[in-house]
Amino acid sequence: MQAIMETIFDSLYLPTVIILGFMMIKKAKGQKQFLLYGIMAVTLGFGDSFHLIPRSAALLTTGLENHVAALGIGKWITSVTMTVFYVLLYHVWRERYGITGKKQVTAAVYILAALRIALCFMPQNAWTSPDAPLSWAIYRNLPFTALGIIIIALFYKSARENNDTAFSKLWLTIVLSFGFYIPVVLFSDAFPLVGILMIPKTCAYVWTVVIGFQALRKNDQGKRIRQSREKSRKN
Repeated sequence: MQAIMETIFDSLYLPTVIILGFMMIKKAKGQKQFLLYGIMAVTLGFGDSFHLIPRSAALLTTGLENHVAALGIGKWITSVTMTVFYVLLYHVWRERYGITGKKQVTAAVYILAALRIALCFMPQNAWTSPDAPLSWAIYRNLPFTALGIIIIALFYKSARENNDTAFSKLWLTIVLSFGFYIPVVLFSDAFPLVGILMIPKTCAYVWTVVIGFQALRKNDQGKRIRQSREKSRKN
């Protein structure tokens, strides 16, 4: 049952975020914030596929314990691409709210991202081992969590200050994603059932992508209405 349910969920999730991402890239038309958002969504989908597709294959065949190396490599790739995802989201924030300067914030984002990626490359992670150490899972997720907290604070503050209803809940999607992810990192080895939290965590990321897609559609609709009004005035 787990194999079937996870496979169905992943077969819906991955195409959804990738398709929405490509649609945003296509429809961005010079709007950098939506171009970045589309690239971000595609990065999320393709990055997660390196972990989720081997996981589904393992569940449907001989079990997770017989595909440790493939799953570990996929998890490693996903860890790196998720870091890129948040760096792109940071630049979406800068573009959407017309942020200039803030060199210290930019430096913090890039330092934390670089540290996270560097830690992911350390051999002590033992990605392909069935006994990967919990300590290194914690080490590599500390800068990742700090990066997430910065992004949460930035979007929460800017959305409120600019009365940005389209992005008013984006900070919450990130809070939820980390809220579901951290228990998995800490307790899934001892309590495998905790791993089910990855499903709502993934749903939070889908919500993040949908927020950007809906904002793009709303923006396009606003442009069409303004163009229609201008034509009416001329006539």
